[in-house]
Amino acid sequence: MSEEKKGFFARLKEGLTKTRDNIVSGIDSVFNGFSNIDEEFYEELEEILIMGDIGVHATDAILENLKKKVKEKHIKEPQECKELLIESIKEQMHVGETAYRFENETAVLLVIGVNGVGKTTTIGKLAGKFKADGKKVVIAAADTFRAAAGSQLAQWANRAGVDMIGGQEGADPASIVYDAVAAAKARKADILMVDTAGRLHNKKNLMDELNKINRILEKEFPEAYRETLVVVDAATGQNALEQARQFNEAADITGVVLTKMDGSAKGGIAVAIQSDLQIPVKYIGVGETIDDLQKFDSDQFVDALFTR
Repeated sequence: MSEEKKGFFARLKEGLTKTRDNIVSGIDSVFNGFSNIDEEFYEELEEILIMGDIGVHATDAILENLKKKVKEKHIKEPQECKELLIESIKEQMHVGETAYRFENETAVLLVIGVNGVGKTTTIGKLAGKFKADGKKVVIAAADTFRAAAGSQLAQWANRAGVDMIGGQEGADPASIVYDAVAAAKARKADILMVDTAGRLHNKKNLMDELNKINRILEKEFPEAYRETLVVVDAATGQNALEQARQFNEAADITGVVLTKMDGSAKGGIAVAIQSDLQIPVKYIGVGETIDDLQKFDSDQFVDALFTR
């Protein structure tokens, strides 16, 4: 493991403490409390996983997989199930190859999410990461709906050392995207990041706005690879899943960013999102600094969750 990965693993492990206490201690008590593997044993496990925000869909699939493995390997002791359970959770989290294709070609990254989930911060941190990787980044401040969104984003753009277009409150988001595309092309940017307004309660407005933005991108920047990330706050648990689901109905989501994973007891939601929506979690945040936002590695996540 590289130093950076090791450092992040330690922070992730620490960030998942409450989730671990919430899920793993319950699982351990089932493994220790049962002398054989029967229906009741599986029911207890099911309850703990669902209560741990892993969600009904993912829990069913995990237990189905576990039962199959227990049969195949003729396992009789509950204690011997633990590794198999961890394996089953990992398998549930693989939704094919998690693609970071946009990092290797000219790309437009649309970032959506309701206010308060850490969307602006995420854009700032990602911009900083891409810049550190030698990429040329332009940010379009197309969230003109929320007062102070532009100035907040400008601070992050400044900190990351990247260019920002727009930021005037009440301006037409589509026209900002139009200007930003022109700027990205003129400056030969690798990545254009677009901050959009997070209005879920009025899905029609949101869809109209995203459609307008998408039409401009199709017309003005057809050669750019498109990525749409939804930012959700892990601490809100099932609510985060619901938000991701609704945004996915309004836009074609290609990945999820889970913020505020540190200090939340609801980290299990990462499993639920991948399983229920078949959308990969691509980044995970466990703190305030730029290094606290990292690419999501499902094996690393499950290991951090189960490592005491």
